[in-house]
Amino acid sequence: MRSKTLNLCAVGAVTLLTLAACKKKDEEAQYAGYQQGQQPGYQQQQPGYEQQPGYQQQQPGYQQQPGYQQPAPSQTAPPQQTPPPAQAGGAAQALDPSAGAAVQPVLNQLARNEAAAGARPVGSSLVGNFQQGQALESQLQLQPGKCYTVVAAALPPVTEVNVKFLAVTPIPGSAMVMAQDQDTGSQAVLGRKPNCYKNPAPFALPVKVVLEVAGGSGLAAAQVYEK
Repeated sequence: MRSKTLNLCAVGAVTLLTLAACKKKDEEAQYAGYQQGQQPGYQQQQPGYEQQPGYQQQQPGYQQQPGYQQPAPSQTAPPQQTPPPAQAGGAAQALDPSAGAAVQPVLNQLARNEAAAGARPVGSSLVGNFQQGQALESQLQLQPGKCYTVVAAALPPVTEVNVKFLAVTPIPGSAMVMAQDQDTGSQAVLGRKPNCYKNPAPFALPVKVVLEVAGGSGLAAAQVYEK
């Protein structure tokens, strides 16, 4: 009886050793497969992993999205606009009074015909070389109780001259026109007799005498008379 039991024990031990050896062998095989990357499903990627829609392949329209690529610039340059010609203006070229000798006889004749009897010239004449739209100015003190006449004349091709009195103000470009001629042509008179221009103030009043060429270009001159 005891011998039979021992035999059973021996058989059981052998079985256990066999199972242990098999288990060890399986573990070694699995370990070897792990090192070589042969685990089931390890080398092979899961179905659909590489071919997920849009992952490796660019989504439709990715490079050609509307407006993403700027259109090539036009080869035809736009036509250049020619700026309009500059209009003459500003100050004319001031000249020495002696340069007005050619027009001085005309000024003297105007003074005899249009200024009040006994009127005398005040200062020297205002003479300049003008482009159309240009002007020259000088300052004058209008004395109380006095009246004034300004005569102006120009040589061809000047076709229009103007003379005016402007109020002297501390703000440039805001001077008020106190008086101006009503003539047309290359001659002008401000304050012709019998209505010469009188100082509206009971004190000396500073004004600007302005000579302007509104038509043509060339030599023009003006002279102030006082009575």
